[in-house]
Amino acid sequence: MEDLQSKWDSRYRDNHDAPLPCHVLREHGHLLPASGKALDLACGMGGNALFLASHGLSTTAWDLSPVGIAKLREHASRQSLSIDAHTRDVTAEPFEVNGFDVIVVSYFLDRELFPSLLTALKPNGLLFYETFVQDKPEGIGPSNPEYLLEQNELLQRCQSLVIRSYREEGQVGDMAAGVRNVAMVVGQKLD
Repeated sequence: MEDLQSKWDSRYRDNHDAPLPCHVLREHGHLLPASGKALDLACGMGGNALFLASHGLSTTAWDLSPVGIAKLREHASRQSLSIDAHTRDVTAEPFEVNGFDVIVVSYFLDRELFPSLLTALKPNGLLFYETFVQDKPEGIGPSNPEYLLEQNELLQRCQSLVIRSYREEGQVGDMAAGVRNVAMVVGQKLD
């Protein structure tokens, strides 16, 4: 775990750009509830957390990297946003059942976490998920298949949710247009 933490600490330490929310959250922000508890899981420098907090949600953010969390706290302070940001190994610590109205995960894939993610959603809660796929242009994102979704895998892993939006374009048609390297879903738990 220390090697992984060091990798991300180094990446965030050298990144001086303002963090941005992921595409699926920007594109579907109109689906967010007016209030409630939100989680930005594996938040990095917190672009999603900042977006959620700016939309009135009580926002929690977790990441393995203390450097990423420190940068998120700096950005939140500058924007006068309250975010409960913590260093946390999301693969080792359990989620609270029915704990969140919104969960956002971007560019992080641990297949074993999906059952916990889904039970962490409150009834009517929304999952916004976006990450890399195997069927993507060369040189974009990771190359290790452990971190790449197979075709329609994200859709299958969210089959217990009502799918409000799904997008996975692959390498079809005009490769200069669209969003080619990720799958994105917005799903709602109706239990």
